[in-house]
Amino acid sequence: MYLQRRNRILRQSPAIRAMVRETILTPNDFIVPLFIVEGENIVSEISSMPGYFRRSLDQTIKEVRELWAMGLKSVLLFIKCEDNLKDNKGTEALNPNGLMQRSIRAIKEAVPEMCIMTDVALDPFSSYGHDGIVENNEIVNDATVEVLAAMSVSHASAGADFVAPSDMMDGRIGAIRQALEENNFSKTGIMSYSAKYASCFYGPFRNALDSAPGFGDKKTYQMDYGNRIEAVRETLMDIEEGADIVMIKPALSYLDIIREIKNAVEVPVSAYNISGEYAMIKAAAKMGWIEEDKAILETLGSIKRAGADLIATYFAKDAVRLLG
Repeated sequence: MYLQRRNRILRQSPAIRAMVRETILTPNDFIVPLFIVEGENIVSEISSMPGYFRRSLDQTIKEVRELWAMGLKSVLLFIKCEDNLKDNKGTEALNPNGLMQRSIRAIKEAVPEMCIMTDVALDPFSSYGHDGIVENNEIVNDATVEVLAAMSVSHASAGADFVAPSDMMDGRIGAIRQALEENNFSKTGIMSYSAKYASCFYGPFRNALDSAPGFGDKKTYQMDYGNRIEAVRETLMDIEEGADIVMIKPALSYLDIIREIKNAVEVPVSAYNISGEYAMIKAAAKMGWIEEDKAILETLGSIKRAGADLIATYFAKDAVRLLG
């Protein structure tokens, strides 16, 4: 039998496969989410996210130093607000000496070159667990946007490199960009969660921060999982309003959306490999149904192959070790 082309030639050895591989993961691809709590010397495993931890600020600084030594250059900060500080207006989010603001300053002092991204949303600070101010059982948009803009300025003042609004309120990117400019934070970037879907895969994350909605769901502001064109429209609007990086969340169930957006925009595209995706791999590996290390790299590779320039993932440290 004579064949003009034999495609298997390029697959016949590890050296050849590595040489022609189209998608290559490096530590520069990863953003590391960090969960920070009040207190000292706390390293508390999250029950629904085996191998991932809430840390007090002193322990977080140790972790950030280790991340930097491994070649990981960006962290995304989330804080667990104490219940007695929560209210309907997210007052604690604007506290210049709040846990988020102290964390930004301390990390910048400890590892100045680390790129610090900060979560901008009200749900960790809300007595209702929603991403916005609640009036008559409705999450109101414009009043929430005002708080998000002030929150972003507070983070920038503390030293954040990027603010990352994850709320999906209308018009918040324009308002944040205007507030940053008016307060002389023209060098602070915005990584917008431009296409954030109302997903069932967020459960472990909400457990980590005790931020589950106290009533209803988040479907009036997060996107319907059946929609594709809407994601592109939302993303283009965010770019027009001043977003520097755009994010799709979740990642695995939305690889098609990552590709659609990558094809439509000229700014960096990020994707969030979320807590439920992490937990599924951990659970399946624990049962012996899959090989965890291979699943990690295949999963992250698929997200990058789909078009993500950056990947926020709880597997970042594991991936760096595996990539070796």
